[in-house]
Amino acid sequence: MLKVAVIGCGKIADGHVEQIRAIGRGEVVAVCDREPLMVEQLAVRMKVPGRYTDAAEMLRVERPDVVHIATPPESHVMLACMALRAGCHVFVEKPFALNAADAQVILDCASEVGKRVSVNYLYNFEPPGLMLEPLLARGALGDLVHLDTQYGYNLGGDYGLAVMSDPNHWVHRLPGKLFHNVLDHVLAKVVAHIGDDAAVQVLSFRRRPASGVPTLDALPDELRFMLRSGAVTVSGLVSAHGRPAAHTLRVVGTRDSVDLDYTARTLVHSANWSQPASVGRLFPAFVQARQFWRNGWRNVGLFRRHEYHYFECMRVLLSRFYDAIEHQAADPIPPDHIRRVCRVIDQIVEGMEAAR
Repeated sequence: MLKVAVIGCGKIADGHVEQIRAIGRGEVVAVCDREPLMVEQLAVRMKVPGRYTDAAEMLRVERPDVVHIATPPESHVMLACMALRAGCHVFVEKPFALNAADAQVILDCASEVGKRVSVNYLYNFEPPGLMLEPLLARGALGDLVHLDTQYGYNLGGDYGLAVMSDPNHWVHRLPGKLFHNVLDHVLAKVVAHIGDDAAVQVLSFRRRPASGVPTLDALPDELRFMLRSGAVTVSGLVSAHGRPAAHTLRVVGTRDSVDLDYTARTLVHSANWSQPASVGRLFPAFVQARQFWRNGWRNVGLFRRHEYHYFECMRVLLSRFYDAIEHQAADPIPPDHIRRVCRVIDQIVEGMEAAR
C-alpha cells in the first residue's frame, strides 16, 4: 500500500480521502493544513492518524509516497515542488497553477526528480468522456472540425455564495477571477485536439446588477471564447445565468458528430437521415430516442455496480494515476495537456483584461 498524505483540509479534501480509500491502492497516513481546526475536523471525521499544520514537518516525519495538494492555487508551486523534492509523487487540485510559467516550474521539478505529477481534471473520466475515447482512437468521427464546450454554474449555490459573500475569498485573487476556477473543466476536454499555436478571441462581462461592492462588481460572470488551431476550432461558453446550468461538449468531425452531456452522463451521435423529404425526417427522432434509452440503461448498470456516484470520475482518474506510479503506465493527464490548459487560460485572462 502506498502511503498518502493530503495537504489542504477544505471541502474537496473529503473527496480525495474517500476516493484514495475506494481504489484500495493507498493508505491516508496524514493530513495537513495551516488552520489547526481544519486539520482536526478532517482527521477526526475520516479517522486519519497523522495531523499537521506544517507541510515540511509532515513530509519529514511521515515520508509519504504520494501527496495530494488540495489548497488554493497560489500555494501549488511551493507545495508541489516541496513534495516532489521530498521524493513524493504529486496529485494537484485544479487550477493546477496561477499561470503557465508556474505550471512549467512544477512540471520541470517533477521531470528533474523523476516523479509523477497529475491534476484533478476529473470530468475527462466521466462516462461520456470514457465513451468518447474509443471513438476518437479508431477515427470513427473522422478528422475533427470543431468542438463546442459549455459550462454553467449557479452563483446561488454553495460555491457561488461563498465567493459572492466574501470579498476576501481566494477566488478574487486569481488572475481570471471566477472563471479561473472553472476554465480547467472547460479546457481539459479539448486541449488534446489543439496545438500550442491556438489563437484566442474573448468576450467577458457582468450580467448581474451592480452590488455596490467594488471587489464583487469587478467580477464578470459570463464568458465566451473562440480558439483556432490549424483547421480545428473551439468555442466555449461559461455562464452563471443560463438555465439549466449546462455541462456539455459537442464534437464535430468529418464523418460523424457526437453530443456529450456530463450532467446526464450521455453520449449520442447526431441525427442523420438519407430518406427523402418529410418521410426521412420522421426517423431521426426515434434513432435519437433509442440512443438516450441505451444511455439510460447503461447508467442504471453503473448505478447498480456503485459506479455512478459524483466522484466516480475522480476514482477512475486516481486509479490511472496510481497505475502510472506503480506500473509505469501512461500519465492519465499528459504534461503537455496540463501545460496547454494553463497557456490557454493565460490567453483568455489576457483577452479579458484587454476587454475591460
